[in-house]
Amino acid sequence: MKPVMVIVTLMFAGVMSYLMMSLPPFGDPSAPANQHISPYYIENTIEDTDTPNIVTSILADYRGYDTFGETLVIFTAGLGCFLLLRRHSDGKTIR
Repeated sequence: MKPVMVIVTLMFAGVMSYLMMSLPPFGDPSAPANQHISPYYIENTIEDTDTPNIVTSILADYRGYDTFGETLVIFTAGLGCFLLLRRHSDGKTIR
């Protein structure tokens, strides 16, 4: 079973590496995000959200559901760790 997993992992890494080559360089001013999305946020933040802070408006208003989902994932992971590592009143770990 292990050789199959190694082959699948290497194939996945190869496909991801190939796909990453088509991405624009980091910080490229001509990247699509810098040409279309960023100017929209900069120009329309106050009119759309009535929030003068652009970062706050993006995280809370434009991407509110996404930010809530990320927070929910972190909360669930923390709760899972707590439940796995809790102890009985006699000091023994629950297994």
